[in-house]
Amino acid sequence: MKILFLHPNFPAQFRHLAATLAQDKQNQVVFGTARKEGQINGVFKAIYSPSREARPETHHYVRTLENAVLQGQAVYRIAEQLKAQGFVPDLIYGHSGWGPTLFMKDAFPTSKLLCYFEWFYHARGTDADFDPSESLTPDDIARIRIKNTPILTDLYSCDRGLSPTQWQRQQFPKEFQSKIHVLHDGIDTNFFQPKPKAKLVLPSVNLDLSGVEEIVTYVGRGMEPYRGFPQFMEMVALLQQRRPKCHVVVVGEDRVAYGRSLPDGKTYKQLMLEKLPLDLSRLHFTGPLPYAQYVQVLQASSVHVYLTRPFVLSWSMLEAMSTGCLLVASDTQPVTELIQDGVNGLLANFFSPQEICDRVEEALNNSEKMLSLRAKARKTIVENYDLSDLLTKHLQWIKEQ
Repeated sequence: MKILFLHPNFPAQFRHLAATLAQDKQNQVVFGTARKEGQINGVFKAIYSPSREARPETHHYVRTLENAVLQGQAVYRIAEQLKAQGFVPDLIYGHSGWGPTLFMKDAFPTSKLLCYFEWFYHARGTDADFDPSESLTPDDIARIRIKNTPILTDLYSCDRGLSPTQWQRQQFPKEFQSKIHVLHDGIDTNFFQPKPKAKLVLPSVNLDLSGVEEIVTYVGRGMEPYRGFPQFMEMVALLQQRRPKCHVVVVGEDRVAYGRSLPDGKTYKQLMLEKLPLDLSRLHFTGPLPYAQYVQVLQASSVHVYLTRPFVLSWSMLEAMSTGCLLVASDTQPVTELIQDGVNGLLANFFSPQEICDRVEEALNNSEKMLSLRAKARKTIVENYDLSDLLTKHLQWIKEQ
């Protein structure tokens, strides 16, 4: 079988699929991407590069669409080169939204087109209007509607689609949901596994918490309101006042991965450090970590905090659960698809640092009682989201006619 994966980043959600398919010598696996870094054995990378970005004078509603078209155009050029070399895929599997999949039914009319549908945007009822302090303008509402245009094109064009959670599938128009199968990417539960009495020592970032008994952890690609970073930091200020021996470890980059940046150029980390009375000797920012160090943070965690708006669910929450973390998480729809309060985690009001702090303290004060929650968190992932099981199902889904 000839397979063409498409994603501007490499290898993203398709890492395990591409690697597994490439192990079969009867398969020819090509990955179209804009990212030059990284390799997978047996996978040929076809690098594409859009000719330009959306022009500043383009109407701001349609800049996202223009960028998607430019990405699709660049991938179409790559497709023409692949055809000239004799490669016509039996199957194309791409991430919808950025544009790489837009013209694939035109470039390869006989190929099956599968799309990974991660999110459909709404002005009301999910992430955009979740925070009452951030009012939407008519411009915002119109722009959000138009942002779905490349996704709608893919929904029409694709043969089949996939979403990682029921919550995410539910965001797509009902008339297209029958095309979308729900299947998570899967978590490597052998790698993300508990390590009782683990001590946290990371020489690469000069962090030694081997003598610390209470470690609260937080993980994010960035540090932004979408993932509750301001509320988390306000919780840390409260927690430090209450628990003088507790240390907090934050893993992630000082940037905004989702949502808006601050208008004055400050990062949210800078803002919160200026705003709050924090003991920086007990607050540790590691920056992004390699997986081998990231899992050590989770294994040593006394309580792991995960907060999110009603948006795409982070892999990190499932990885923390697989590692047996005691999870305090926001009582929001993406989370409650997996977490039942008091059973496999503790839930708190996203907007209440006080309540989040109370739940963290409840967890710290009852560590023995909370062992069952840790075990059930891991059980949830092992039974429903284990990579080896879901990868097999993913491969079967791909090969369906």
